[in-house]
Order: sequence, then structure tokens, then C-alpha cells
Amino acid sequence: MKRLGLRVSVAVMVVALGGCAATETMIAKKDLDVQARTSTAIFVDPVPKDKRTVYLDVKSGVMEFDRNRFRQFVIQQFAQNANGYRVVDDPDAAQFQMVVYVLNLEKASPTAAQQALGVGYQGGAIAGGAAIGAVATRSWAGAGVGGVVGGAAELIAGAAVKDVTYMLVTDVQIKERAAKGVIVRKDTRVDTKVSDAGAARQTSSEVSDRKEYRTRIVTTANKVNLTLPEAEELMFQKTAYSMSGFF
Repeated sequence: MKRLGLRVSVAVMVVALGGCAATETMIAKKDLDVQARTSTAIFVDPVPKDKRTVYLDVKSGVMEFDRNRFRQFVIQQFAQNANGYRVVDDPDAAQFQMVVYVLNLEKASPTAAQQALGVGYQGGAIAGGAAIGAVATRSWAGAGVGGVVGGAAELIAGAAVKDVTYMLVTDVQIKERAAKGVIVRKDTRVDTKVSDAGAARQTSSEVSDRKEYRTRIVTTANKVNLTLPEAEELMFQKTAYSMSGFF
């Protein structure tokens, strides 16, 4: 009887602790928190008002990502830009060309988001999915005593209350038309592993009339029991705001 009483007391404590932790999470994470961070700052050269034109090309390897909707957010942010830049449809006529490539839009841990930002611009070199992201939901369940009690605590803390983070990883390449008389030379080196015994190196040089800037934007959204539809709009808005801020 004493042993049974001890088990019941421990079980009640476990459920109580799980409930307290879940309540704490609900309070601390009740509001949506969205942050957009840039791996490298971009500063384009100032140009006359008639040349403040940007051609926007949005690419994505993520099925869940709505390119058309995101494009509208970017256009809106440029329209609100006090510097007078606008999005145009002709890439040849634009002073700037901005290519946006979305690699990830998924649940992730804060650590994965920080790592993605630290890697910096990769363009289309990395496929979306598990290369960067990882599912991140913190379980607040305590160690159960007995299957029923453990299941109850997990139900309270794991199923009902989840600390969820979504991550949007966007690589941005901006090409700026150089001034008259300026020649831009681009040297590229690609190292490829041929086999376990060695590797090959490929180098190339080209001349262009455009300067290039590259950076990565990692946007995170965090909230209790967060869903992608709930997070998407503000994530798109803050990412688009960061892009318009380069001009």
C-alpha cells in the first residue's frame, strides 16, 4: 500500500509539473514573433530617379511556397519605399535585376535557423528540405511513472502545447548595371570531387556590364501551436521589407 501510495503521489506530481510547464509555454509564446535576419548587408549605388527600376524574378524549390503571393508582398514594399524604386517587367530595361531563390519554408529549430544564416548565400546549390531544416517542437512532458501516467503527461505537454518555429530561407542575388566605361570581370572557380582518390577544379572568367551582390535572408516565426497559414503573411512581409531595404 505504501509503495502504491508513493507511485500515485509521483504520478500526480509529474502531471502537475507537465501542466505547469505547458502553461508557462502558453503564456511566454502566446504572441507571434517574426524575425528576419540578413547574412550580409547589401548597399547598391545610388542612381538618378529615372533609373530606380528593379526586375524581380522569384524562384523556389519548395512546394508549400506561394511565389505569386510572395511577389505581391515584394512589389508592395517597393511601392512604399521612400527612395522611389519600382518593380518593372523588362529585365533588359531595368537598372537592377533581383533574383530571389527560396530554399526552405518549414518547421525548424532556432539552431537550424542560425546555421542557415551562417552558411550565407548558396543560390540553388542546396535543395530544400533536410539539408538545413529540422523539425523543432519542444516537448514539455515529464518522465512518467507507468504507461498511463506518462501518456497523460505527454498528452498535456506534447500534444496540446507545442513551441513551434517556422523558417523561411531566401537567397538573394542583385545585379546592378555598371556605369558607362566600367567593365566588370567575374572569375569563377568550382571544385568537384571526382572520386575518393581526387578532385577536379574548373575555372572560368567572363566580362559583364553588371555588378553582383549576394546575400541570404532567414526569417523565423515562433508561437505556441503555430501553423504555416498563420505565420506565412508576416514572414512574407518582413522578408519583402528586408529586400526593399537594400535599395
